[in-house]
Amino acid sequence: MADFETIDFFTDTSLVNDPFLYFDYLRQKCPVAHLPHYGVVAVTGYDAAHDFDRNNAELSSCNSVSGPFPGFAIKPEGDDISDFISEHRHELPMSEYMVAQDLPDHELHRGLILRLLTPKRMRENEQAIAGIADQHIDAFVNSGRVEVMNEYGKSFALLVIADLLGVPQEDHEEFRRHLGAMPPMQEGGPTHVTHDPLSFLNQEFTKFIENRRVAPTNDVMTQIATATNADGSIPDVDLVVRMATFLFAAGQDTTARVITAAMHVIAERPDIQAYLREDFARIPNFIEEVLRLEGPVKTKGRMARVTTELAGVEIKAGTTVVMFPGAANRDPARFDEPNEFRADRANAKDHLAFGRGIHSCPGAPLARIETQITIERFLTRMADIKIDESFHGPVDARRYDQEPLYILRGMNALHLEFTPVATAAESADVAS
Repeated sequence: MADFETIDFFTDTSLVNDPFLYFDYLRQKCPVAHLPHYGVVAVTGYDAAHDFDRNNAELSSCNSVSGPFPGFAIKPEGDDISDFISEHRHELPMSEYMVAQDLPDHELHRGLILRLLTPKRMRENEQAIAGIADQHIDAFVNSGRVEVMNEYGKSFALLVIADLLGVPQEDHEEFRRHLGAMPPMQEGGPTHVTHDPLSFLNQEFTKFIENRRVAPTNDVMTQIATATNADGSIPDVDLVVRMATFLFAAGQDTTARVITAAMHVIAERPDIQAYLREDFARIPNFIEEVLRLEGPVKTKGRMARVTTELAGVEIKAGTTVVMFPGAANRDPARFDEPNEFRADRANAKDHLAFGRGIHSCPGAPLARIETQITIERFLTRMADIKIDESFHGPVDARRYDQEPLYILRGMNALHLEFTPVATAAESADVAS
């Protein structure tokens, strides 16, 4: 067993597949604790994590996606480093995107996204999302097998966002190729595309936005291009492009991870699969329990901009504070029998997988809808969904590879087998 007192969470691969015993150790030690490496303070208790999410005055999001790495070129000093962060923010990864910004810049980006991802827009897109799901299922359903993460999840989530943002249909295949969500091209075509995905996205969305501002048409992309800030001003093209790029980059990967985690539970637990088949109205709460136990975000970073305290623990200005959602979501002080999966858990939605406050995930409603529709379509069109043991081994010796990252959690692949029971048209007839 690893020595939890000295282990380096950020680099020790022994914690990749199961970090939860380590999280329990930290939480029992103290819900806010100094770690032995990189000067990091870890937040594992639910209440402390809730306060962490909402403390925008004393904690900066400048290192939200990177945690302690790489840090600033020079070490900040003093009990208030707010000005230092403003001057050196550009040194940190993803500094130009909403996830790593503080007020007031963060508010501009988030405002644009929230005006796009409205509840009304989500409801209007449900039929289109179901159609995209069925198109993907059509490609593999007759084989009786599927690898969920890469064969379905990533491509499905990408095309849902592409449709939502109004990316022209003729450009969808190009997006899939460049973002790695499509199998290698055949018949002498390239076997892979070497590129910088974010660079490609920035280039494409700049072209779309500039064109729509010059020659507006009656489409979604024009609505995005001509959207105004809360004060009525027109945002810079660069800001709108970064918003669209962020939705693509963040939404595709994390949603695919949630879908994969949900289908893993359904395939491993025939009792839960039967429970959901009996009544699809049970699926939303099931998804919340999946998010609680297997949310896609493993760490969330902040930097103390002033010397402060959290849960009674002093935190010096310049300290990297890292919150572990997977630890907070299994806090027994908040959740009864926290390591047990309960599809009907009454307070499942209390989880912090999507965060709280101004940095809560603006794409959370879309991720929930995508996951719900996927589960509905899989259960409608497939019977006896189970783990493909030729890839993952027998029930008493399962083999799953988790993403070896300290930032994100999720299986690299999930192979399922099933019995096809309905075509898209047949299942639509039943539904109607």
